[in-house]
Amino acid sequence: MENKWFLSMIRDDFRGGKINLEKTQKLLEKLNIRCNYIHVKSIFKDNDRLKQGKITIEEFRSIYRIIAHREEVTEIFNTYSENRKILLEKNLVQFLIQEQYSVEMTKTIASEIIEKYEPIEEVKQAHQMSLEGFTRYMDSSECLLFDNKCERTYQNMNHPLNDYFISSSHNTYLISDQLVGPSDIWGYVSALVKGCRCLEIDCWDGSQNEPVVYHGYTLTSKLLFKTVIQAIRKYAFITSDYPVVLSLENHCSPSQQEVIAHNLQSILGETLLSDVLDEFLDKLPSPEALKFKILVRNKKIGTLRETRERKGTDKHGQIEEYEEVEETDQEDEDDDEVKESETEDILKDNQEKEMESKRVAGLPLFKKKRVKVAVALSDLVIYTKAEKFRSFQHSRLHQQFNESNSIGESKARKLSKLQAQEFILHTRKFITRIYPKATRTDSSNFNPQEFWNIGCQMVALNFQTPGLPMDLQTGKFLDNGGSGYVLKPDFLRDNKSKFNPNKAPIDSNPITLTIRLISGIQLPPSHHSSSNKADVIVIIELFGVPNDQAKHQTRVIKKNAFSPRWNETFTFIIQVPELALIRFVVENQSLIAGNEFLGQYTLPVLCMNKGYRRVPLFSKMGESLEPASLFLYVWYVR
Repeated sequence: MENKWFLSMIRDDFRGGKINLEKTQKLLEKLNIRCNYIHVKSIFKDNDRLKQGKITIEEFRSIYRIIAHREEVTEIFNTYSENRKILLEKNLVQFLIQEQYSVEMTKTIASEIIEKYEPIEEVKQAHQMSLEGFTRYMDSSECLLFDNKCERTYQNMNHPLNDYFISSSHNTYLISDQLVGPSDIWGYVSALVKGCRCLEIDCWDGSQNEPVVYHGYTLTSKLLFKTVIQAIRKYAFITSDYPVVLSLENHCSPSQQEVIAHNLQSILGETLLSDVLDEFLDKLPSPEALKFKILVRNKKIGTLRETRERKGTDKHGQIEEYEEVEETDQEDEDDDEVKESETEDILKDNQEKEMESKRVAGLPLFKKKRVKVAVALSDLVIYTKAEKFRSFQHSRLHQQFNESNSIGESKARKLSKLQAQEFILHTRKFITRIYPKATRTDSSNFNPQEFWNIGCQMVALNFQTPGLPMDLQTGKFLDNGGSGYVLKPDFLRDNKSKFNPNKAPIDSNPITLTIRLISGIQLPPSHHSSSNKADVIVIIELFGVPNDQAKHQTRVIKKNAFSPRWNETFTFIIQVPELALIRFVVENQSLIAGNEFLGQYTLPVLCMNKGYRRVPLFSKMGESLEPASLFLYVWYVR
């Protein structure tokens, strides 16, 4: 029956005789077999017996079987097939319940799978499945490792904003390094398409009263502020309906701040949140309440009530000044307070004497500066007022519900090690943004996991820089439908929780995760290979609280990127699975030059399906390498 079907599908393509490589590739695609051209080319070459660049129908059948009929899948099929030729509907149900942990499995679902994936009509009509159908099902999106329930926004979106991890970007306008690289609208478009919900905009005075966006005091190129806002308006809600926060690092004079305010209002219109929501007068609203809204994060003068009272009045030329206190011995300066000579008015004599006495006494040193803010811009800041972080105690006593802090990575790391529980208490109440230290001029990133572990909502990364940190960022925010908002675990929201990521949890609910890595499917060959070869190893690494960090590595499979077989089993005991991410990395082993990255995939542990699953691989830049994937069996007990 399979032979008859197969010949009926390909006979016409061989009417003119033999076929070449390009036609072979097209014919495989027609048969719904996904394949990588480099691998097809190599297999074609091996099966072209006369070496004329053309193959017969029999040679094509051999190529088809090599690519489509993977041994490991045939073995599973044979285990559940009564005659090693056909799966009855009841056999498929049995496989889905026993191996795929499909709890709600019914004959109807099995029947739908047969209807969707079985290509042989007579087999389909008999409510059965051939190896052809089973192969196509196992290669489908239904058998991916990522649980499709996590592909939709399934979490409660009615908690206040501070209860969520929020996908955040640093210096979003840069697409290269921090010193001389280009500023580009693509930085914003790309971040929004990736689900980023907090963008950073560095605003400076430009010519002809037009504010510009660039990295101040550097040679990075400049963008017009209004052009940036137009791009944001266009792409803000393409990937997610939930609110976007524009974090302004504002260095503009009051007159150009007014231009910024005008641009925000005229371009964003109704999507700009410019007033308090009636039901959220004294608490942060939820992502649900702010759907399709854009919020401004900036310095603000006065209270929300005063802002509301000024609504509808002419604010042109109205400027307010406030005195800002700044710690002078900080190793990394806050993003929002870069030295700015025009607006800085340090109170010298008495203050310097006072600072000297504090220096002698070993106390923290503070200096004061006066900052001018245009009321028109200040009044557009509602729930995301940028406030200088001084100490946890100061925040506990003075910080308002709508005030958020930016803390540099070095200071945040120090605080997370010395005062983890106080840090968590702080992030339970206030939105906290962590940004890369100034010395990262190459736009490198820190590991965001350590700051998610203490509940920091906005861990801002350089989205333009590929590598481990961005893989973790992408993996974490795959959850909850890629909405850019992931609800923090209970223990990072509950005021009674004593959770400390640096200590073994008292009342944790650990899981034992076991992964049998079976094989690789059409993996990317090494760049050093003239054909389709690689010396392949796989590294499986767990990220989470310090006690859960773990790494396993397979043995090397030499000269086989097409179908390496490992059958190696690894076990992870995870104390805090709610914060854990798992990363699969495929490398070409090279003892001389160091291993070559071939592909990776990262996802939250609690978004993993059980059973036989396929792990799709992505390039360093985050592009899909389909059909390149890993095939594994997953099970875990909780």
